Amino acid sequence: MKILGIEHIGVAVKNISDNAPFWNHILGLNKTGSETVKDQGVKTDIFNTGKGKIELLEALDDTSPIAKYLDRRGPGIHHVCLQVEDITTAIKELKDNNIQTIGDHYTTGSEGYKIIFIHPKTTGGVLVELAEKPEINHEKE
Repeated sequence: MKILGIEHIGVAVKNISDNAPFWNHILGLNKTGSETVKDQGVKTDIFNTGKGKIELLEALDDTSPIAKYLDRRGPGIHHVCLQVEDITTAIKELKDNNIQTIGDHYTTGSEGYKIIFIHPKTTGGVLVELAEKPEINHEKE
């Protein structure tokens, strides 16, 4: 698989509106978007660092993986996301090497990325997300 770089670092927070001002106003990072990803039970604010992003993650409800993470560990770094050239190839290589993923197929995450998570049991304790950037359609309207 070809890793293109760090796409973002996911930070679990109890409340985005309480935490976003630090990233935006204190550090001066440009907020590039907010999104709700219902099938992952998360609301996000995304801040561009110039060489990767910080993604604040707030649970939509008590059943969200982020809510469960916050209950167990409290706020903080939730995962590291690496951008890959081809998510399908990456998943095949992981499976061929007996690397445990969370799910067998990619799903769609924030900003339309194709994503899959690698279980921390096989990464030395770090939740790793792999993401393939969506193709931009340049057709004339």
